[in-house]
Order: sequence, then C-alpha cells, then structure tokens
Amino acid sequence: MDPSLRARFDAGMRTSLAPDPYGQGSAPMGSDEDRREATVAGVVIRYYVSRSVLTVTVVRVVFL
Repeated sequence: MDPSLRARFDAGMRTSLAPDPYGQGSAPMGSDEDRREATVAGVVIRYYVSRSVLTVTVVRVVFL
C-alpha cells in the first residue's frame, strides 16, 4: 500500500470505523453480527469486532 493510500486508510479507520464499527456502511458477514465487511478509503476490509474489549481486528485487506 503506497504511503498516501495508507495515510487515508489509517485516517478513515481512526475517524470512521473505530468509533462505530457496526455503522459506516459496514455489513455483517453471514449470521454473525461481529464479523463485518466495509470499505474504508477505497480499501475493502473484513474484520471482527470484540465487544467485550472494544477491539476491531482487521483480518483481510484488499486494495487495487
């Protein structure tokens, strides 16, 4: 990921997804509300939300 995209992605994660991991146009993957998919700064990510410790773990990043 080039530095400018990485900067936009990091900012998007920090300002949009991290405060509201269930919103921001994200969608559940299957029947588990905590397994999500979203697009941040044009980058598709799949992630898992851990409610008990307020953690978002990105498990896959796809960018072109």
